[in-house]
Amino acid sequence: MAFNIRTLTVSDWPAIKEIYQQGINTGNATYETQAPEVEELKGKFLSEPQLVADDNGQVIGWAMLSAVSSRCVYGGVAETSIYVHSGYQGEGVGRTLLSTLVPLSEQLGFWTLQAQIFPENKASIALHEQQGFRRIGYREKLGKRNGIWRDVLFLERRSLVAGNE
Repeated sequence: MAFNIRTLTVSDWPAIKEIYQQGINTGNATYETQAPEVEELKGKFLSEPQLVADDNGQVIGWAMLSAVSSRCVYGGVAETSIYVHSGYQGEGVGRTLLSTLVPLSEQLGFWTLQAQIFPENKASIALHEQQGFRRIGYREKLGKRNGIWRDVLFLERRSLVAGNE
């Protein structure tokens, strides 16, 4: 499959929202049950890096970072969000997005990337572990989704480049 990774543009946001909703619909991607409107969705993520996987003009996946805290001491720590269109899963889109996101995050000074993943989301866990994330914790009953308590696996990747001075 031929696709390229590029920085997202304003016109990509509707597709990003659609792909996010597909992830929500699986029940194993996020606590959210409905994708927020585009303006609210934009506010959830850091301004860079913001990546999309593009297949001949169609957005088939995206990857962005969210701040984990507003405290300056955590300025180099971010949480990953990676979503792939349901019709393109298993095609290497997520792997390519994350393997592009990691070095870009290091260039921007991020020394730690985190991921909180439902234990049932085996593909996301495997994807993150392939990119050097390690399991550092298990958070029981972290939150409810549709009235049911859900656990999350906590993964982390410490940069060998950024934050080592």
